[in-house]
Amino acid sequence: MKNVSAARDQLATPLSVARSLRVLGTHVSNWRKLNRLTAAQVAERSGISRDTLRAIEQGKGTVSMENLFRVLRTIGIMDAVVKAADPYETDVGRLRMDEILPKRVRD
Repeated sequence: MKNVSAARDQLATPLSVARSLRVLGTHVSNWRKLNRLTAAQVAERSGISRDTLRAIEQGKGTVSMENLFRVLRTIGIMDAVVKAADPYETDVGRLRMDEILPKRVRD
């Protein structure tokens, strides 16, 4: 019985992750509206269902990364999101690159 409870606790979504999912969903919804696209248009252009788009916009953590990226591409922010995750775009990443990676890997 204890193992089942421990497994359930490990599967629970951390609050910070749940909050970030909701914020990203709101951003996606706002970008869609700024682009004057309906939910039906974004879903169709992304090759996903309206329910999947709704899950993204509501910040549910049940959507595949591919479907999220399909939507990000459709609303025009996929490249910016990918670039934002690039460690070499940060001061810390560039400093640590010199410490950790051999020069031939960086070039």
